[in-house]
Amino acid sequence: MASLEQYHAKRDFKKTAEPAGKVVRSRKGEAGGIFVIQKHAATRLHYDLRLEHNGVLWSWAITRGPSLDPHEKRFAVHVEDHPIDYASFEGTIPKGEYGGGSVIVWDDGRWQPETDPAQAMKKGHISFELHGHKLNGLWHLVRLKPRPGKTRDNWLLIKSDDSAARPGEDILLEAPESVKSGMTIEEVGEGKTADGKKPRVWHSNKRLASKAKAKAARQLEFIEP
Repeated sequence: MASLEQYHAKRDFKKTAEPAGKVVRSRKGEAGGIFVIQKHAATRLHYDLRLEHNGVLWSWAITRGPSLDPHEKRFAVHVEDHPIDYASFEGTIPKGEYGGGSVIVWDDGRWQPETDPAQAMKKGHISFELHGHKLNGLWHLVRLKPRPGKTRDNWLLIKSDDSAARPGEDILLEAPESVKSGMTIEEVGEGKTADGKKPRVWHSNKRLASKAKAKAARQLEFIEP
């Protein structure tokens, strides 16, 4: 059964505007749903792939972002499930807090698994189609063998060699802007918004603001979404 336990454990909702969210009841036998890729300028820039399944968003942090080149294998870290309403977030998480940095909705649309997604997740190979603004066609998520003594769940995101593939091209450079607002990650980081309103700010860390400010300069190896 889907759970948001880890997501909730990392956030204090008395202090954060992030949605606490809940597991959304899905229709029996329904597979696939929405997908979103959020570009996230945390300590290290990465892209968060989220796939709707069983009332939550399965999530992977893709360190170098997705590629339409079938020869490219992109490293993806499987992280905690997120609530469905997280998919529309675009704004800023303050520095020093969990996942601090700017976020844009880089792509979104629908995804369709080729086989039962729960079984595919268990086996470590999920084949699925994306129907988005920038990403389309068949894709694969393949789990890597765990390293001795390591608990991180590492995968590879690979584009299938089909009609939607574009060998040798870089969609990240060609289309860096948000599909939601048309803005770049830099513009969101500068506090700009498409409608002229103040950007959304989420507080997602359990530490007090004073402690977060004092530790904001500390560089982490990797910040999960």
